[in-house]
Amino acid sequence: MTWETFQSYFLDLSPLPLSLDTSKVFFQCSFFESMQPKIAQALAQMADLEAGSIANPDEHRQVGHYWLRNFNLAPNEPIRRLLQENKQKRKTFVQSIRNGTIQSPQGPFQNLLCIGIGGSALGPQLLTDALVDGANGLQTFFLDNTDPDGVARLRNRLDPHWDRTLVLVTSKSGSTPEPRNGLMEIRAIFQEQRLHFPSHAVAITCEGSPLDEVAKGEHWLASFPMWDWVGGRTSLLSHVGLLPAALQGIDTDALLQGAAAMDTLTRRTYTFQNPALMMALAWYAGTDGCGKRNLVFLPYKDTLSLFPKYLQQLIMESLGKKEDVSGRIVHQGLTVYGNKGSTDQHAYVQQLRDGLNDALVTFLEVQAATHPSSVHVESDLTSNDFLEGFFLGTRAALTEVQRPSITITLSQVNAYTLGALVALFERTVGFYATFIGVNAYHQPGVEAGKKAAQRYLHLQQQLLTYLRTHREQSFTAEDLAHALLLPEQTEEIFKLLEYLTANQRLTRNNASSLTQRTYQIHCEGDVA
Repeated sequence: MTWETFQSYFLDLSPLPLSLDTSKVFFQCSFFESMQPKIAQALAQMADLEAGSIANPDEHRQVGHYWLRNFNLAPNEPIRRLLQENKQKRKTFVQSIRNGTIQSPQGPFQNLLCIGIGGSALGPQLLTDALVDGANGLQTFFLDNTDPDGVARLRNRLDPHWDRTLVLVTSKSGSTPEPRNGLMEIRAIFQEQRLHFPSHAVAITCEGSPLDEVAKGEHWLASFPMWDWVGGRTSLLSHVGLLPAALQGIDTDALLQGAAAMDTLTRRTYTFQNPALMMALAWYAGTDGCGKRNLVFLPYKDTLSLFPKYLQQLIMESLGKKEDVSGRIVHQGLTVYGNKGSTDQHAYVQQLRDGLNDALVTFLEVQAATHPSSVHVESDLTSNDFLEGFFLGTRAALTEVQRPSITITLSQVNAYTLGALVALFERTVGFYATFIGVNAYHQPGVEAGKKAAQRYLHLQQQLLTYLRTHREQSFTAEDLAHALLLPEQTEEIFKLLEYLTANQRLTRNNASSLTQRTYQIHCEGDVA
């Protein structure tokens, strides 16, 4: 790798305090020329998307997350006015919570509990982990699953402070099972504590949704809108991410300014000056445009340890598609995983260097510590110096065996640079989707999983109803499958019977043979 090659592929993004280095992707000489038609198409499609074209034809939706940080991009005056009004509404509400104008019946709020799933949780969690620095706002907790053990752990952390806890429920429809179940679990705790839940509750949801109707009907403290033109995985810079961030004292204006600044850079039409185009091209070259390699993200900063998790949803849900835009079967996508540096050096860098050649690594280098240490762990060397050394060493170890990598460098982790980083990846995903011919803005596979889950939940209800009706009898899985006229689902019925037994809702004999195991309703503790 020569100095000349490095200079050719190193992109200084000043005045943004970021840079992008794709010099270690090992592009072929003819690659950029061959990609010119795709590059032109990607730029044109992105311009159409920002202008308000229908980008999700499955649901006839626009995709407008870029409007959130530049209201002037909105395709019409009503949307521009809506964005401005909501920005002011959010700021007024946050100020009222933080100065105590709005408080619980027991006094000013001290804690924030965010209930959500997917993009309604991953983005806010990333902002909290990366940017909350000291006690400058509400102490924040997350409930992002439908696991009762998770609720119990949360309760152990919040007891006995529920009376000063603000609950933020985020759900586009209000009927998504995970946030709905979380809401019901937390409601039960408030009822047990004899606290008036609506006096602690805020909703972020689509106007007119079941959750919106409940919030308004019960007179919750506030309800903030979600819009169908903002997808969950690109909602971090909407109310979804900005409201909890502001309640914690994060500079949300800086987040938006950083994203808007990156948006400007990623509209450049000259390929070698557009960081999102260059990164999308690096993905395409490094994976042969067909997911040949996994994307491995190694952030060398503790505060960015959740960034790979955030990118998993953004990238994999956007790009993992069975069909391309013409309906042709392609099975496209990019697999994402990651670990923070220098932990990665003690975890799986061995395989990245010497094992399967199936990874395109992205290093996230952060030059300056937010809280620098003056301790010299060795002569003239601080802990931060070691972190930088480990990053450079790991990158060099991969390069010397021709393992490709990208490096993104931030001067420091703050609201401005994180906003820019999020915007960089949002645009990169959009460009790459055009390169491979898929729609980045729908998710049919997610809906398929939800429908399958409902089928199993309905089957469990059928089983319990039948066993209650015949509570004096015991049955094998095969017996029940035939009784319910579902012989092809014997395996699924067996799995549900074992699950219900483990939760003491059924009893069974101790037969080792699966065909001889019999199950009966558990009279004590039976849940009707």
